[in-house]
Amino acid sequence: MPLRMNGLLRKRWRYVGVFGEALMLCAARAEVGPFGQCFWVAWDRREGARYAGRSFRPGSSEVRLAGPRVEIRSPRLRASLRLSEGRPIEAICPSGSGWGWTRKRAGIAVEGAVEAEGRRWELAARGIDDESAGYHERHTSWRWSAGVGRAGDGRELAWNLVEGINDPPRLSERAIWLEGQPFEPEPVAFDGMRGIGLSDRDRIAFVPECEHAHDQNLLLVRSRYRLRFGAFSGSLGGGVALAHGLGVMEEHDAVW
Repeated sequence: MPLRMNGLLRKRWRYVGVFGEALMLCAARAEVGPFGQCFWVAWDRREGARYAGRSFRPGSSEVRLAGPRVEIRSPRLRASLRLSEGRPIEAICPSGSGWGWTRKRAGIAVEGAVEAEGRRWELAARGIDDESAGYHERHTSWRWSAGVGRAGDGRELAWNLVEGINDPPRLSERAIWLEGQPFEPEPVAFDGMRGIGLSDRDRIAFVPECEHAHDQNLLLVRSRYRLRFGAFSGSLGGGVALAHGLGVMEEHDAVW
């Protein structure tokens, strides 16, 4: 993929989220044209402590995402995680005069260790792996959520839901995994960061536990980003009641 196509800069990123009972964490590397950054956020649910880091340095190794390995090397936090396999969904969707590609795996097992300020967590949780790239329209605004949980009958489930990007009525990136098998739900409607409507009757509600935000203005590239970790409840439709869920809600607004 060249750096520019039809006047649009190439965007690409990889984002890994881990949603555990004791600790939730995300780590990402992103590029917009020649500009790059990496960032990470961790939320200690038991102590109510948030840790975060970000780097714009070219070639920074603060966050390394290599195949199934996730490494964070920061003065505030160190992590070494390994992702399992899982059945992915893949979509190529229009975006103005451009297009976006994405491949996502949700509900995958994540194992490893995290250390921060004298504390250590041995993680055995589930999460999501998001790989995306494309020539998205110059101004793109979207809301996104991913999470893991269990249905009322005990089945494992996970989701990737979005509004504003990669979300045509069919062949979108929207997906719900039930016992590891994905299916595409109908278009969804986000109620801000309070919940998501999946139909006239089905909705999942979100209770935030922490918030992370960053804004940037590089003249050519500007963005506003909001992230909240927390708990979910409700119904995902198709007779799937969410008995317990953990995950993330995000808002993005980018001129890129």
